Amino acid sequence: MKEFAKKITVLGVCSLGLGAGFGAGLGWTGSKAVFAPPVQAQSGAPKNSDEQNVIRVVKSVSPAVVLIKTESGLGTGVVIDGKQGLILTNAHVVGRSTQVGVRLKSGQQLTGKVLGAFREIDIAVVKVSSATPLPAAPLGDSDRLEVGQTTIAIGNPLGLEQSVTTGIVSAVNRRLSERQEQGFIQTDAAINPGNSGGPLLDSQGRVIGINTAVLRADGAEGLGLAIPITVAQDYARKIIAGAQVQRTYLGIQYVGINEQLARTYQLPVSRGVLIAGLDPAGPAAQAGLKPGDILTQLNGTPLNTELDFQRLLRNKKPGETLSFTVKREGRSRTVKARLAEAR
Repeated sequence: MKEFAKKITVLGVCSLGLGAGFGAGLGWTGSKAVFAPPVQAQSGAPKNSDEQNVIRVVKSVSPAVVLIKTESGLGTGVVIDGKQGLILTNAHVVGRSTQVGVRLKSGQQLTGKVLGAFREIDIAVVKVSSATPLPAAPLGDSDRLEVGQTTIAIGNPLGLEQSVTTGIVSAVNRRLSERQEQGFIQTDAAINPGNSGGPLLDSQGRVIGINTAVLRADGAEGLGLAIPITVAQDYARKIIAGAQVQRTYLGIQYVGINEQLARTYQLPVSRGVLIAGLDPAGPAAQAGLKPGDILTQLNGTPLNTELDFQRLLRNKKPGETLSFTVKREGRSRTVKARLAEAR
């Protein structure tokens, strides 16, 4: 994460007075609001099917979206288990706090206990106690996302509660550094400071990601990043269970093989993970893996996509030995590598 920290703006705790002078009490202190002339209201204006669907999704899911307040500022969270009062958000939203303020859409104020955070993935879990179950958002399957799908983001940018933006999935499994093994969802739905920890939804209203950051560069916009919900869930379960969360390190740069890639480069297989580079001091290189090797199985499980590879690695611990089936120069062989802990 440190390697690309300069490239991204973390969105989470939106301190008062941030940006264009947005301050306490929702006052404009550093810029002027320009108001358009009034337009005569249209009673019962027609809505197309896409608009109707977004309205349906927002009405359904927004009660599960909460505002999180810390000493540093404001962020967003989403309730994933209403009975247990469990809220998923970003690690950078809660910071080092052990307790945070939680405000529901209804206006109810609660105190949340931070169960834990995994900062390398930027995930945290907050628990609140309530006399009645909280509204919870349904969770989707981010492993099945396709570029071009509709996205809907709900959050509290600049402290403006329950703001909604829409867009598409611009890319999946977006990795921003050679050492980053878990990819982001990239979306062009507008994401701003304060959106961090809020849900990125699909057109069915299912949470597909947790908004976390935005790429900033001269002339660039519409480059929002979200943690895939399948990744967030895996680490959230460990936090909830009280398990020590450790990130493994294999020391490879890789790309998933598909039929098009296999045809273009005349590869011997149409599915698997192609090693593009290695950390010479990493576990993979020490085990004898080489650039150009194709990983086809991990502990006997086929690697049909790079997401299969990532999912299997997430469930391993540093110190575990992995057995890879490797295609090299037309022959299959077995290579064993002992996972290290990511630093």
